[in-house]
Amino acid sequence: MKDHSIPEIPVPSLPLALTPIVLTIALLGVQIFYYDDFTPHIPLAIGFGITAVVGWLQGYRWKDIEAGAFKVLHVAMPSIATLIIVGMLVGTWLASGTVPMLIYLGLELIDPSWFLAAAMLMCAMVSLSIGSSWTTVGTVGLALIGIGDAFGVPIYWTAGAVVSGAFFGDKVSPLSDTTNLTPAVTETNIFDHIRYMMPTTVPAMLIALAIYWLVGGAEAGVGDSLERIDLIQRGLADSFAMGVWQLLPLVVVIGLAFFKVAPIPALFTGVMLGGGVAILTQGASLHDALTFAHSGFAIETGTETLDSLLNRGGVTSMTWVVTLMMFALAYGGALERTRCLEAIVGTIMKRLRGFRGLQTSAILTSIATNVVSGDVYLSIALPGRMYKPAYDQMGYSRLNLARAIEEGGTLVSPLVPWNAGGAFVMGALGLTVTAGDFSQLLYIPLAFACWLSPLIGILYAQLGWFSRRAEPEASADAAVAEDRA
Repeated sequence: MKDHSIPEIPVPSLPLALTPIVLTIALLGVQIFYYDDFTPHIPLAIGFGITAVVGWLQGYRWKDIEAGAFKVLHVAMPSIATLIIVGMLVGTWLASGTVPMLIYLGLELIDPSWFLAAAMLMCAMVSLSIGSSWTTVGTVGLALIGIGDAFGVPIYWTAGAVVSGAFFGDKVSPLSDTTNLTPAVTETNIFDHIRYMMPTTVPAMLIALAIYWLVGGAEAGVGDSLERIDLIQRGLADSFAMGVWQLLPLVVVIGLAFFKVAPIPALFTGVMLGGGVAILTQGASLHDALTFAHSGFAIETGTETLDSLLNRGGVTSMTWVVTLMMFALAYGGALERTRCLEAIVGTIMKRLRGFRGLQTSAILTSIATNVVSGDVYLSIALPGRMYKPAYDQMGYSRLNLARAIEEGGTLVSPLVPWNAGGAFVMGALGLTVTAGDFSQLLYIPLAFACWLSPLIGILYAQLGWFSRRAEPEASADAAVAEDRA
């Protein structure tokens, strides 16, 4: 049913639709690269204003633009709330000794020569079993950052391995929200969808695993000595009480996620348990626990490296990330409401002449929507809706479309710093850009599995491999549905 409260205004021309996007990208470029200042907030806010002006020229009223922005923000509120709760969880899990315990055990069990490969595999297994890349990054991933730091592995290498593994599980787990959203948008079967992603997912993961295996040994070989690792372990043992109680918050959160409890109550339960364990085993007061959840954990161990690793977390640590997400999502919502994105995708579709171009465009459109709108759900839903009829008309299975938008949507979202996925990764793992130092953003090219999978998908499209034709019955049903619509 159409919403008659919103005026039916024609799709803008391509030049008009591109105007707010081109100007916003230019502003971002000046801010980030010319001024060496990675604070995209205000350029995105100005981009929202430019989009509003474009909408006004088309005939939209302010309340229409506002409604578009708030619609996307409303949809993304669970993600924003999850990010805030993860900040609380990091603070309390550090105070409780949960994260220090995991770091200590990791230093005991994981050999530096294959640390990166182990990190990727560990995150992949956890994410696959619980269906949540965010929970995996915010819990297991955080501990792996500490272990990698002790081994002398640069944080961006560890973050790349964590992201590769965590978002692989998110992509192929039947418990994942995006893995369920994609077949819903394309009207395909979820298990068929998961199986059809294997031809691109498996090679990407194997290539990434081989790289991490080789680099993990090389980085550890030139990293700090065993004396440094021993120093960190002794610092952890001297600063925290360690035992089975420290693992309780992690076990409970993973268990709740496995039994499909929603992320917000599951993670908040982890916050409460973390605070309780800190009070009962680490000697923290109730006020301390509340402070750790809000302002982050603080400790002086006498070891500078350990202090820099442990002093983090809290709601306040997520302020920069949350505000960035809100600006980006509002901008993306305005672009969708004014039909600028629709105009661009429509123009692309008119110029498609075959399956090669169709499949490649679907992947690239999902990637571009991730970059422009900052919302992973929009990067799946918009191309899914727009390209679906084209696959039916060409006689190709919609499973091709489902794979394309999952690769360009789910896997690329953590690689865009102002996207919900990228902002979460940076906030949860403590990745920062300061004084023009962009080195920690190197996790983006080092998250090999995330960008190799769409590249392999484009290669298959050009070669005609794994390009399933539609079943005759499915094609007939699609045609009937189109006629009825």
